[in-house]
Amino acid sequence: MMLLETERVLLDDLEVGELAVDYDAREPEDVLEWAIDRFGVDRFAIITSFQADGCVLIDMAHKINRKVRVVTIDTGRLPDDQYDIIDEFRRRYGIQVEVYFPDATAVESMTLRHGVNLFRQSVEKRLLCCHVRKVLPLNRALKGIDCWATGLRRDQWATRANIRKIEIDHDHGGIIKVSPLADWTEDEVWDYIRECDVPVHPMYAKGFKSLGCAPCTRPVAEGEPARSGRWWWEVNAPKECGMHCSMETGGFEHEVQAILGKNGTGH
Repeated sequence: MMLLETERVLLDDLEVGELAVDYDAREPEDVLEWAIDRFGVDRFAIITSFQADGCVLIDMAHKINRKVRVVTIDTGRLPDDQYDIIDEFRRRYGIQVEVYFPDATAVESMTLRHGVNLFRQSVEKRLLCCHVRKVLPLNRALKGIDCWATGLRRDQWATRANIRKIEIDHDHGGIIKVSPLADWTEDEVWDYIRECDVPVHPMYAKGFKSLGCAPCTRPVAEGEPARSGRWWWEVNAPKECGMHCSMETGGFEHEVQAILGKNGTGH
């Protein structure tokens, strides 16, 4: 459902700041219930890659409102297991999963210029690939909603340590972004999955802890950080793709440049 810009439900910094404080110690279900009640099922969506955290959110939100929208991005480089888990959620919960794809012309132009596996050439080209295959489709998906939910947690990586359960997403026109599981640990996520019999992505059984595109994700050893399996060939680079740390506003781009240095080599 596409909404006109004038119809958007936008909140100001003061109200969102107060909500963030009020809900910081509240349960994830409380955050989801607030978002669904405030924005309605047409203007709120869970956007997920069907990692464990996102799957928990779907289960929680579905118990609040069975019409909750679920959106995912198909980058064109996903493993086959990804489609199995999408179909499992469709069957189990009786939901439609809205799938957004990258623009074919943009992908063709990028690969013609840099090659199909450009992401191995440099961090900057990897970020370009992520931008075309992930960020731009996400931007398109967000045009029709006023609030989106993510499975981000503060303990996942340093760049996520300060996320709030309710915040303004200035990178996407000032809509609201909620991260109901922000203060949860990985153990709490899996406890919920077991207790509520939530479907699990098949790749977890294969040693994966953070799921992404097939050529950019690998299993990790016991005790290693979950996101260490993402873009493992990069040195001193951020374990982010730009979906939650925007390149368009310059903040993420500046972070990358600071890490790489002026010559773009990391030295």
